Amino acid sequence: MNQQEKKQFFENFNKSLHIIGKITVSISILLFLLIPIVVGFIYHASPDLGSFWSGFAKVAVIYYPVAIVEFLVYTPMLGVGGSYLAFITGNVTNMKIPCVMNSKDITDTPDGTPESEIVSTLSVATSAITTTVVVALGVILIIPLKPVLENPVLLPAFNNVVPALFGALGLKYFIKEPKITAIPLAAMILLCTLVPAMISQTSILILPAGGLAIGIAYLLHKKGKL
Repeated sequence: MNQQEKKQFFENFNKSLHIIGKITVSISILLFLLIPIVVGFIYHASPDLGSFWSGFAKVAVIYYPVAIVEFLVYTPMLGVGGSYLAFITGNVTNMKIPCVMNSKDITDTPDGTPESEIVSTLSVATSAITTTVVVALGVILIIPLKPVLENPVLLPAFNNVVPALFGALGLKYFIKEPKITAIPLAAMILLCTLVPAMISQTSILILPAGGLAIGIAYLLHKKGKL
């Protein structure tokens, strides 16, 4: 198979992924919406529309911009198949992205290549299956594991699993491009130190940190230092 045939095959493969992805996303959204509708129908209960839209607006103001930014930032890393799988199964930031980045490092596949798309899709699928199995085991073993999970000695460790994970994964990327990462990293550390409440708002902090990193990369590129 020559290069042109490979390119055509990959384009057809992505087209099929888009068709399957759109169908599965549509079904998922429909199921998510049907749950409260069916429960309300069974129990003859419905929310007050005024209160609903008021609460919805407060949440949408924060999460809609974050969702758009996450889509724009994560999709190039996840690829077509990985994006559909990740956004349907969830845990994108704390599980899918680390799994994809680590898989790409192990296989040495750069972003934007067919190999990267395949590795991303396989790693996201593996992560989703692993998560499902672990959650199922957790539900089955929740009673015997309860003393361990609620142990006051171990509780601080459980609360810091995600920061520890991203600290370990992020370090090697910070080291790769210190000119780009130094200022955003220092700014976020300073902000979270001065305003501790921002530590729990990591999704919102993606906006300024990512924008700052992109701006620095653009300026360095224009000056020929990158």
